[in-house]
Amino acid sequence: MDILSVKNLKLYYRTLYGLAKAVDDVSFTVKDNEILGIAGESGCGKTTLGLGLVLRKPPLIWSGGEALIENINLMRLDEKSMRKLRYEKISIIPQYAMDALNPTKRIEQIIEDLLKEHGQRLDQKWEMLLEKLSLVNLSKKVLKMYPIELSGGMRQRLVMVISTLLNPKVLIADEITSALDVSTQKAVVQTLYEMKEKRFMASLIFITHDLSLLYQIADRIMIMYAGKIAEISNTEEIINNPLHPYTKALIASLPKIGIRYGEAKLKGIHGYPPNLLNVGNACRFKERCPMAFSKCEEDPPVFKIDEKEVACWLYEEGGMD
Repeated sequence: MDILSVKNLKLYYRTLYGLAKAVDDVSFTVKDNEILGIAGESGCGKTTLGLGLVLRKPPLIWSGGEALIENINLMRLDEKSMRKLRYEKISIIPQYAMDALNPTKRIEQIIEDLLKEHGQRLDQKWEMLLEKLSLVNLSKKVLKMYPIELSGGMRQRLVMVISTLLNPKVLIADEITSALDVSTQKAVVQTLYEMKEKRFMASLIFITHDLSLLYQIADRIMIMYAGKIAEISNTEEIINNPLHPYTKALIASLPKIGIRYGEAKLKGIHGYPPNLLNVGNACRFKERCPMAFSKCEEDPPVFKIDEKEVACWLYEEGGMD
């Protein structure tokens, strides 16, 4: 069953030079009890997508499409209505989670304010709160402290607790491991996985640039490039049998286990992504793609091949002849 259904979503940034098409005609679903990984280069639109589903603030604007949770279109809600759904239907651990807490309030007051906004009291959630604090290895003593009294790692773990306080249908984790060492990354990912297993959220969207991390935890992976979807498939297929030339290039750029220095060279992707203020009508990967041909002067639709989705003219019927 699909918990979140996104169709033809367009999220643009209004700038002095025009509209930057950061998320442009993107469609995907998130299933119940699923971890969907979203990956791609910096600037591909993955963070904008996550934020746009939860916290749209200028200069980010909604320009079309829909995002449905329980038949509620998140895109058409005003801020007052969205505040009632936030944390309950959809929630986010932001990219800079350790700086997301109000520095003028104690942690307990931050939590009480959130619960009050949703018509609940702290005593009603007390046992669950203690369970979640224990899961992230925090004492209940932190509730009496101000954010500045806590380390960055402690604040990040607290944001994980607060973001799941109302057991949202969908939790978005946005680049939450990017500033962490490998051992801490492992602990954070393991904690999120345990939270999902305990149904502290129904489904998880995990946004990262690290495909090797997604390989360990994601059920499906969505690859984005320049505001568009390049490919969606189950994790094994994305890693071991990628279809889109961009996905293949990303996989080729990853170091392989057991390959020594000098035995093989990592392959980079030449060139740069297009300017999102002026993307034109061609495939956005065309100028960097080794497989480009005449048809690529048109922006490709998403083709469905069994359980896979790929936006590349090579996979049009007869396109590989």
